Amino acid sequence: MFWDSSALVPCLVPEDHSPEMASLFASDAEVTLWWTTLVECASALERRRRDTTSPLSDAIYEAGKQRLLDIVAGADEVSPTEPVRSRARTYLEVHPLRAADALQLAAALESGLSDFVTLDDRLRLAASAEGLAVLPK
Repeated sequence: MFWDSSALVPCLVPEDHSPEMASLFASDAEVTLWWTTLVECASALERRRRDTTSPLSDAIYEAGKQRLLDIVAGADEVSPTEPVRSRARTYLEVHPLRAADALQLAAALESGLSDFVTLDDRLRLAASAEGLAVLPK
C-alpha cells in the first residue's frame, strides 16, 4: 500500500484514527512512501509537540520520532523524478490539491500500487478519481 503522511502520523502518536491506522499498517507487507514523507511527518510531530492546547509529552514525542525513523527505514520509497513532477503538475490542474498532496498522489501512481492510504478528504477524492482504491473505506 502507498501511505500518505496524513495516514502515517496516527501510527506515530495517539490520535482518533490511531487504532484503525495501526491495524491497517500491521497488515501491510509492502509499505511504500513518497520521498518527502519523513519530512512531512516530522513536521506534523513538531506541530503536535508545540500545540498549546494538547502538546505531546516528551516520551510520546520521542517514541513517535523513533517510530517514524523505523517505518521509513523499512519502507519502499518513491524517489523524486521527472515523471512524478509532471504527473503532479497535471493533478494540480484537474483536482483541488495543494502541491504536496499532488506530489503524494503522483508518487502513489508512479509506485504502481493500487491501494492508497490517506485521511485527507481532498486527496481521497482525487486518488479515487485517478483509479486508486482508497483506504480506509
